[in-house]
Amino acid sequence: MEKYYLTTAIAYASRKPHIGNTYEIIMADAFARFQRQMGKDVFLCTGTDEHGQKIENYATEAGITPQAYVDKVSGEIRGIWDLVEASYDHFIRTTDDYHVEAVKKIFKRFYEQGDIYKGFYEGWYCTPCEAFFTNTQVVDGKCPDCGRPVGQAREEAYFFKMSKYVDRLMKYIDENPGFIEPESRKKEMVNNFLKAGLQDLCVSRTSFKWGIPVEFDPKHVVYVWLDALTNYITAIGYDPDKRTFEEQPEKFRRYWPADVHIIGKDILRFHTIYWPIFLMALDLPLPGKIFGHPWFNFGADKMSKSRGNVVYADELAELIGVEGVRYYALSEMPYNADGSISYDAILSRFNNDLANNLGNLVSRTHAMTKKYFDGIVPACGELTDLDLDLRAVVADAVKKSHDDADSFHIADALDDVFTMLRRANKYIDETMPWALAKDESRKERLGTVLYHLLETIRQAAVLLTPFLPATAERIFTQLGTEVKDYASVSAFGNLESGKPLGVAETLFARLDEAKFKEAIEAQNAARNAGEAKVEEPEHEAEIGIDAFSAVELRVAQILSAEPVPKAKKLLKLQVDLGYEKRQVVSGIAKFYKPEDLIGKKVALVCNLKPAKLCGVDSFGMLLASGEENVKVVFLDKDAENGDRIH
Repeated sequence: MEKYYLTTAIAYASRKPHIGNTYEIIMADAFARFQRQMGKDVFLCTGTDEHGQKIENYATEAGITPQAYVDKVSGEIRGIWDLVEASYDHFIRTTDDYHVEAVKKIFKRFYEQGDIYKGFYEGWYCTPCEAFFTNTQVVDGKCPDCGRPVGQAREEAYFFKMSKYVDRLMKYIDENPGFIEPESRKKEMVNNFLKAGLQDLCVSRTSFKWGIPVEFDPKHVVYVWLDALTNYITAIGYDPDKRTFEEQPEKFRRYWPADVHIIGKDILRFHTIYWPIFLMALDLPLPGKIFGHPWFNFGADKMSKSRGNVVYADELAELIGVEGVRYYALSEMPYNADGSISYDAILSRFNNDLANNLGNLVSRTHAMTKKYFDGIVPACGELTDLDLDLRAVVADAVKKSHDDADSFHIADALDDVFTMLRRANKYIDETMPWALAKDESRKERLGTVLYHLLETIRQAAVLLTPFLPATAERIFTQLGTEVKDYASVSAFGNLESGKPLGVAETLFARLDEAKFKEAIEAQNAARNAGEAKVEEPEHEAEIGIDAFSAVELRVAQILSAEPVPKAKKLLKLQVDLGYEKRQVVSGIAKFYKPEDLIGKKVALVCNLKPAKLCGVDSFGMLLASGEENVKVVFLDKDAENGDRIH
């Protein structure tokens, strides 16, 4: 049996995933089910990425260990994956012992064969993405991947010699045109990163501890992306101690290379550049394809908890059912453009497509067969042009849906099926079974019409099996048939006549718009009520504008920073106000390393009376927030030194 190995990107175990994150596992599951229909030995791998600075920070905020934090979030992610009917074969966690040990060995191997060297990294760093960027990659002081602000960072690190493999990777991409899809993503990677000059990659960190330690240099932890990407091989048994492919365990040899990695477009660079190079360094074959799917936006906006426009799959399933969630996610995401989610669109899709087009067709056909033929599948008699036309539409839908699904055009594949269903509904209007039933001499014709409807529904159920598996099974049950295999749609007429139908049931009940929106509001209110309430602080007495204006705030740039001797909390800063330079002492030593502050723009109280702190003169004060966890207020890098802050 031909194998088919596909993966999702493992979900970052930092927060509960929203519908945009959940789309990926739904799409991957639909594709896995489709390949199983084709008779392949499918292995679908998913899981959670559990290391990194962001998780360490979240755990600290929550007052628990990082391991306890990821245990909770990983369990929540797996619960949602199970809810949406994801038929994965393996769920990997990067804290799993076998993965941790393999990553340690892989890192050591890279070092021993000269692919990794120690140095210092100084550049722009994005904490949410756990990624460094060059000056040319950073856009207006923001991360080119997620759009959040980046900061300067400098630390000792190990680097991977990307330049050693870049020519080989370029050659591979040129010779394998389907390696990166869609084509637009391939052009983006080649033009923006490979042709622009690929720098060596930082593959270890020392500024935090929550990661896999480098065995021969334990103050370093393995960079989260080297850790995460290798899950695709460790999950199927890769053994770093075996240096040839032939020596690897049978399971690994069976499934590797992956046929496709299904990932979000925001992490394409890691999967199409760094991952292939890591594999080349391990002397392993490259995956067949890396497919970068688009994002889900809420209307025209990116989903964001701060904007209050986040939609969660489990909450949506309470309103429209799991199959409704699957259908909306799969039908609304285009092949090469971002999808849009809105409650109005959800309502429209559910009522028009699922309740009316599919559900009503099944209900009407079942009811007419019950009424006119005592629930027995009638025989098919002489064919008319209308019958032949319906058959042609069905055959066309079978071919198109296969080709679209096989090329990752999932929304198009679903549309092919629903186009066929719409044609079947029109066929009812054209043939008017209720009129035929009034004339006993036309009983055979009536049977032919109903047979065509029942067989069309059966074929639709076969085609819908990867996308709406529970719905398809309920349709088969109502039809009283076990003819479900994909080969049965190769010709029209495989539903057996003379067999009784199963018990009728409503597939999708229409949603009432007012009640639907009330339920959404109730969900949002319940979620907001469940979030931690922030106690209102004590306030100072009100002041007038004159009192506020008396505080002189100006933009200052930090030129240097160093600890104050014998003062654990203090840093001595030299700042540039444009018109003069000053010395300021600030109690932020517990929260910032001196090197992390250099070059940053801050808000400085300039007309504060000079003070002496631990024997060091201070001529001003930085604006900062918090007491237990102090955060300096940093300004835009383009703010002019010395400008008055109003």
